[in-house]
Amino acid sequence: MWLLMLEAGVAFFLLVFIVWWTMFHGRKPDQPPPSKPLPRKDDAQQ
Repeated sequence: MWLLMLEAGVAFFLLVFIVWWTMFHGRKPDQPPPSKPLPRKDDAQQ
């Protein structure tokens, strides 16, 4: 029974860690946003 509880605890920890990692592992607040993409040649001719 204790092995089942240990396995459930490890699975829960992994779930929380993955959610936390994906939520807070983005761009730092002090970094500027990415620049706009350059227009393609096809867009300029229209």
